[in-house]
Amino acid sequence: MSNSASDTPAARLAALGLVLPAAAAPVANYVPFMRTGNLLFVSGQLPMGAGGIDPAHKGKLGVSVSLEDGQAAARQAALNVLAQANAAVGDLARLKAVRIGGYVNCAPDFGPVPQVVNGASDLFAAVLGENGKHARFAVGVAQLPLDAAVEVEGIFEILG
Repeated sequence: MSNSASDTPAARLAALGLVLPAAAAPVANYVPFMRTGNLLFVSGQLPMGAGGIDPAHKGKLGVSVSLEDGQAAARQAALNVLAQANAAVGDLARLKAVRIGGYVNCAPDFGPVPQVVNGASDLFAAVLGENGKHARFAVGVAQLPLDAAVEVEGIFEILG
């Protein structure tokens, strides 16, 4: 990993025109992240919009949400995963993605579920660089909380 200030997750976020949102408080009986040893587990995050009250992308892929909007939803949910991870360790440069999971609210016959979750995978790679490469799963589901289009969770190794 490079030590150049222009090659940090914070610099990459800025170059993408992105700002980490505030880490959302849980809305049920769970914690937003859990650290055990050098692993950090981040609970599923929705693509919450400004203000964090409602998902920015609602509905079902293959019915009312396009593939492109689904990818944008996955990207926003991944940004929210990074916000939680940053709240947990204080510096995204201390993280290496291990595995992410993507849940896609979709019609039963919607096929490109993995392509939707690429929105999240691409963001992790863009922000974390080499440390953003990860294993993953992508599954279609019948429904998500608040009718969100996508939910993303992550497991990270804490470096240093």
